[in-house]
Order: sequence, then structure tokens, then C-alpha cells
Amino acid sequence: MTHPLLDLPPLTAERFASIERGVAGLLGTGHDVVITQGEALLPLEACIRSGARPGSTALNVVTGPYGTTFGNWLRDCGASVVDLAVPFDTAVTGEQVARALAAHPEIDFVSLVHAEAATGNTNPVAEIGEAVRAHGALFMLDAVASVGAEPLLPDAWGVDLCVIGAQKAMGGPAGVSAVSVSDRAWARFAANPAAPRRSYLSLLDWKERWIDGGRKALLHAPAQLEMLALEACLDRIAAEGLPAVMARHAAAAAATRAGAVALGLSAYVPLDAEAAPVATTLRVADAVDASEVVAKALSADPAAALAAGGGALAREMIRVNHYGPAAALDSVRSSLTALAAALSTDPTPALSAAESAWTTARA
Repeated sequence: MTHPLLDLPPLTAERFASIERGVAGLLGTGHDVVITQGEALLPLEACIRSGARPGSTALNVVTGPYGTTFGNWLRDCGASVVDLAVPFDTAVTGEQVARALAAHPEIDFVSLVHAEAATGNTNPVAEIGEAVRAHGALFMLDAVASVGAEPLLPDAWGVDLCVIGAQKAMGGPAGVSAVSVSDRAWARFAANPAAPRRSYLSLLDWKERWIDGGRKALLHAPAQLEMLALEACLDRIAAEGLPAVMARHAAAAAATRAGAVALGLSAYVPLDAEAAPVATTLRVADAVDASEVVAKALSADPAAALAAGGGALAREMIRVNHYGPAAALDSVRSSLTALAAALSTDPTPALSAAESAWTTARA
């Protein structure tokens, strides 16, 4: 008995390359794109281990938990690391980055997260990219949470390594990711004797055996279901139109912020301009445990797109996710209604505020 998810024909090199072109189109990039067969931490680590080495100095911008991870990887590679950390409820500025670069002219690698789904902030990459480009450092951007939710222009912003994943605003699986790689980055990798080779972390293997070989023979059997799901994500975004997808995420975030205020909750990221549209993070009152509120809300509606903050943020933060199809008014209503039930309050004012904000954002 055949099964539509199991008995699939092999994924050809031609189709794999076609999906790569779709990712390049989504990013609007002329750089090479490598699709990696795993969650986005795979290409992120691959970029750092290929680009950093003893003797290099990295500026690691920390606006959330992933910045800490990047710093650890950079140090593992023997690089000297300058951490530029800002409070998780705000964003870094281009001026702060420029000052850090001026104070450390030896910096040759910069790592940054565009949007932090875990904390709900987003960083001004265009301004930061201008400072990095003027300095001449290689620029790596984690755009996993921003792609599809807000503008992402890696080539125009001077991003050398732009990593994306399908599992957030793209509405796809976590098991496949991609990175665009500039010519400068390829040259940096090739000059690094410590860059991974003959390894699952090796981007150079993909360059030399796949890209330079004319994309005729894949390095290994692709994760077929994930690749087909990524292709479906690209098709769905193309059908709706990327501007419409981003507008939907922005409207969901605006509606959630407005509804949360009516519930007596405050935004974890106070400034609208610094808040990521892929997820809205909220603060609870000091005497309230956010994880307990989320547990009660999910008991009222298990399908609500809610989560407590991770780690040390679990007691103080509620996250409302707007991932892909969840960036919709019905999903916002469900989350607010569940939170109202958990807080033992009437959801009507919150729903009215959310609907008004949604209508305004969509006008």
C-alpha cells in the first residue's frame, strides 16, 4: 500500500536547485544560496566555524539568547570576541555598533540576530550594515525569525551571510534552512585553514562540489519531506505576495499589542519600532507568574499560539506567536480570549481593541 508521505520518488538535483532559486528570490539576493539539511543552528554554526579562527576578532551583538550562543562558538574557534550587549527589551542601534567598531579597529567579523522571536525585539539591520560595510568586516545575520515577517534585504544591507529557517513566519518545517553567501565570505572561508571540510558543517564542500560543479550532483540524500515543505512554503508566499505576508504579520502584532493593553498586560518591548512582528512578548505584573498564566490559557484553549518565556524569562514573559498562518485575526482573538480566561477577566475590551488595531493596520 503506497503512502503519500513515504513512497516518494527521489528528489532530483534539478528540483533541489530550483528550490535554491526560490530561496534566492525570496531574499532578493544575487549571492549563492546553500540549503542546509537541518534546523538553522546548522548553517549558523557552519558560518561561524568557517569565518572565525585564531587571530580574528569578532563583534558579537547580543540582543537575546542566540547572541550568547554565537559568542560561545566564536570563542571555540579561537577568535577574540567583543560582546555588544543591550537589554533584551530593546534593540541595538547603528550608532552603538559604529562606536564598537571604532573602538576595536581589528574587528573583522560581525554577528547579529535580526529579529529575536524569544524576546520579541528586532534590530535595524540597514543602519548596522552601513556601519559594518564602512568598517570592512564580514557580516553574518540570523534572519530566521524575520524572513517573511518584515523587510529583509541582505544584498542592499551589505550582509555577507544571511541565514534563514522555514519554521517561523514562513510557516514551514524546522528541519531545513538556508544561507546566502557573498563572494567575500567564500574567499574568507577558503583562506581559513580551520574551516570545516568533509563535514556536515562544511559550506565549502557545497561550494566546491555542488555550486562549482554546476549543481549536478548532490552531496548526500536530501531531507526530502522538508525540502518539499520548503518548496510549498515558497509557493504559498509567492501566491499571497511577500508584501501581503509581511503586512499580515505586522497587523497581527499591532492587534495583539492593543488587545494586551486592554487585558492589563504591557509590552515586553515598549517601543513599537523595536518590536518584531513575528512574535509579541508581554510582561505580567510582578506578583504574577507568566508560566502559570500561559498554562491556564492553554488549558482554556490548547490551540492558542502562546508560550512562556524561555529560561530566566519564564516567570515574567508571555509570548504570542504570529508564525505564518497564525498571523491572522482569528489567531489573535484566540490568544487574547485564552489569556483573558487565565486572568479571569472579560475578553470583550481586548477583542474590540485588537480588531480596531487590525483594521487600522490593514487599511
